[in-house]
Amino acid sequence: MIVLLLTFVVVLLDQWTKYLIRIKMELFESIPVIDGFFHLTYVTNDGMAFGINFPGGFYIFTAASLIMTGVLVYYLWIEKEGSIILRLALAFILGGAVGNLIDRVILRSVVDFLDFIFGSYHFYIFNIADSSVTVGMILFLFYSFIIHPKENPQPNLIEE
Repeated sequence: MIVLLLTFVVVLLDQWTKYLIRIKMELFESIPVIDGFFHLTYVTNDGMAFGINFPGGFYIFTAASLIMTGVLVYYLWIEKEGSIILRLALAFILGGAVGNLIDRVILRSVVDFLDFIFGSYHFYIFNIADSSVTVGMILFLFYSFIIHPKENPQPNLIEE
């Protein structure tokens, strides 16, 4: 239940913030929140992550997102009694994937607005869904490399 709730909250927060950005700001408008460090900058991305784009990429990425969403839902279903860390990781990833998929299907592009600047380095502009996928991947890696090996130790195959 907590996994579905988390997924729903991520999608709701992502879509609500994107909606506010779309109705309150003009495309390419930038509002300094912490001048020189954090701005709200309204851009859209019809490509993939980090602005990667190629002919037909929209359709390929949308189809891949749909397939991945199905895989995540299935995996969450079969892991409903599994590790809470793994299920939370997948819920964050699923919430982010669904949030951006909604944009792709309805708007044909993804709304991005979180804009960080570190000195002369200007990071890619992203959104709540992207952040959720990142948090989910960090939790997934933590589970895969720290927790899972302890839960399922591998036998020593090298004889001494």
